[in-house]
Amino acid sequence: MPHFFATLEIVLPVFVLILLGSLLHHLKLVDDNFSRQANRLVYFVFLPALLFFKTATAEFGTSFNAPLTLGASAALVLGGALAYGWGVLAGFPPADRGTFSQGAFRGNLAYVGLPIVFGAYGEGGLAMASMLLSCLVPLINLLAILVLWLPHRRKQRTGGVPWREQLLLNPLVLAAAAGLLWSWLAWPLPDLAGRILQPLSNIALPLALLAIGAGFSLRQLQGDLRRAGSAAALKLALQPFLNFLILMAMGFGGRELGIALLLAATPTAAASYIMAYELDGNPGLAASIIVLSTLLAAPVYTGLLLLLKLTGL
Repeated sequence: MPHFFATLEIVLPVFVLILLGSLLHHLKLVDDNFSRQANRLVYFVFLPALLFFKTATAEFGTSFNAPLTLGASAALVLGGALAYGWGVLAGFPPADRGTFSQGAFRGNLAYVGLPIVFGAYGEGGLAMASMLLSCLVPLINLLAILVLWLPHRRKQRTGGVPWREQLLLNPLVLAAAAGLLWSWLAWPLPDLAGRILQPLSNIALPLALLAIGAGFSLRQLQGDLRRAGSAAALKLALQPFLNFLILMAMGFGGRELGIALLLAATPTAAASYIMAYELDGNPGLAASIIVLSTLLAAPVYTGLLLLLKLTGL
């Protein structure tokens, strides 16, 4: 029972903030414009500031773990390949195939994963998770572009942002790359920069969770819910399982394994909707996957954290 309440102390603050955002929207204290603007601020300003700050100020030799990054990357690629293969075998139409695959592996690492890791492992865990996230973000974006492009590779795309810009100009990719380089070079961060980035970083996670809640709507559930439910199940169950198998085989345990599993169990990222829209996917299916995976994330995280505590991880 003590483990259960300790687990709730980690999960509840995250999902209470999401519910608060939804309640504020329901009470009309915030509107749809708030959700859109907050998401843009978080995506283009606050999360890049957090990612750069936590990565740049982490000791590279202590926080960067090449084998852990390799194992988590292998699990990510394998999960994406299995999801895409499922879509091919099931005969999904091109727009659904890419969207289904992306929804099955693209997790909300920064918005949901980092707050959960911080609650479970504190500042040290957050620094390690930020370093791991910085390494995974470019790969995640590349895989998302790949699975959305492959079904349409024989025809000309119908507009939208070119895939090179989606990858190379992504603010999280740029912040991650800059933070990794800064940490690797062991440059000291100027005091003034730290005093600016620290409050920006503090804003990032709570505002991100409020924005998720404010933009959350069951009305987004549409289309083939069996496909959406399958993608959500792959995201919340298969991805952590693949990470567990691969990282255990590599000899990982303790905090490193726990952090990787918590990041792998994140619900599908809201950015998958934008990517589906821009790269000829199915935005309706993407929205359904996001909603279902977010609804199921709370019990999944509760069970996973309880298991980690009971096993001493």
